Amino acid sequence: MDPAYLPVIVVTRISARHWHALADDQVVGRGEVLPRPDGRSFLSIDTWHETVFDQLAAAMLADLPRPLYTVVDEADHDLLSRWERIGFGPRRREWEYVVPTDPRISGLGKIPPPPGVTILAIGEAEEVPLRQLDREIRDEVEATLGWRNMPAEVLARLEPAKYAVAAHSDRYVGLARVAPLPRQPRIGLIAVRADMRRRGIARALLAEVLGSIHRRGIPSASADVNQSNQAALALFEGVGARRASSNLELVVR
Repeated sequence: MDPAYLPVIVVTRISARHWHALADDQVVGRGEVLPRPDGRSFLSIDTWHETVFDQLAAAMLADLPRPLYTVVDEADHDLLSRWERIGFGPRRREWEYVVPTDPRISGLGKIPPPPGVTILAIGEAEEVPLRQLDREIRDEVEATLGWRNMPAEVLARLEPAKYAVAAHSDRYVGLARVAPLPRQPRIGLIAVRADMRRRGIARALLAEVLGSIHRRGIPSASADVNQSNQAALALFEGVGARRASSNLELVVR
């Protein structure tokens, strides 16, 4: 289809989560709403045409309860302006870091855990105490910053195979979650119980996960950090991580 010409566009909701925009019986745009376990709904629209984008967005906004969210690469000015044009505004910024796994670069080659703390490698944690720690950390975050201000997602299902854990006095006190993507694994969360912070546990967990990735021959991992989280920024920048891009979370209320 000639991108300069668009016939009459018909937008149809084809399922609870999906919309199609049709022109001359061809799909010229797709929209999707992604409900997250934390209760928020994120929108995604895929089309080359601004007119189709606007019509898909109008149909989705009319069908769905607010607030609604989306995430945009801050460098994609055209897409950002489209979302802003229909009423979305910035809520927070996340920096995406590229984190070196080589201990000669990160300086994490010989980082012992703090006294009395044992680091369990990825996949060694037991599910029941890990699930208990996950709940405790989420409750602590919710009582302070609020989980919605964290780049880490609440997962519908906890998988021990993705976690390294710090244990102290027969309980789990810290965790690191890694999505084992083949080309560049993603560090999805590093968190320590409030009463065990400032002891070097987060740094020891980071050393463990980066070491395991390095042993697989992968030179770097990625991580998203909220720009207001100074402790996390210091942790990653202290091991040689560099900022690669930034994402804006947008909201319409």
